[in-house]
Amino acid sequence: MDAKIVIESSSIWRHIYELLSERYQVVLANPVKTKTIASAKVRTDRLDPLMLANLLRGGYIAESYVPPRRVMDLRSMVRHRASLVRLRTILKNKIHAYLLMHGLKIEGTPFTKTYVDKLRSIHLQARRLSERYLRLEP
Repeated sequence: MDAKIVIESSSIWRHIYELLSERYQVVLANPVKTKTIASAKVRTDRLDPLMLANLLRGGYIAESYVPPRRVMDLRSMVRHRASLVRLRTILKNKIHAYLLMHGLKIEGTPFTKTYVDKLRSIHLQARRLSERYLRLEP
């Protein structure tokens, strides 16, 4: 079958694209650029499927680049790692805030083995809270 399908780039586009592209020619529409092209008739943030089909038929779809599977997987790994680093920073800041809030100070370079050992040895309530944060450390 020589059917062409257009889907709008969204948070779930990858899975749908992979399923459909096994059997059909799939075009991934850039929603921002396509909305600009079709702006006269767009009523919502999401483009009307009929409008997308008409733009595809007329050759006016602003396509998004779809990288090869390997590149998409590598990008996902980088995004995941960046997310873990942001989470780790949030947790470390929470530990620092807790220590400041309770007037506690630990000498040494933060989050080294020695620092973490000292952190674990401080009074019980602070220890329980900081231990929870430390267990989440990636």
